[in-house]
Amino acid sequence: MKSEVFEVQAEYFKALSHPVRIKILYYLKKGERCVCEIVPYLKEEQSNVSRHLAALKRAGILSSRKEGVSVYYRVEDENVYKIVDLALCSVKKVAREKVALLS
Repeated sequence: MKSEVFEVQAEYFKALSHPVRIKILYYLKKGERCVCEIVPYLKEEQSNVSRHLAALKRAGILSSRKEGVSVYYRVEDENVYKIVDLALCSVKKVAREKVALLS
């Protein structure tokens, strides 16, 4: 595989590596949302939310559209939820194993 492919993969996973971004994904699971809805839901500063949305969009995880002065975001590919769910299963398994070793 070309190194560019690995770069794109790394960017995708890097975009998923922040709790606020995962929270955004789950909020968008029910459908497209305006930034004016996302900001109060997250209880974060607008500029902070915009940076996270931009990272998810750069990675191709989100897309956006502008309607008047409002910007709406949606998940580009629903498979991202499978990836996040699989990661959560692995994290839980590793955590159980670590706890068992400490016991």
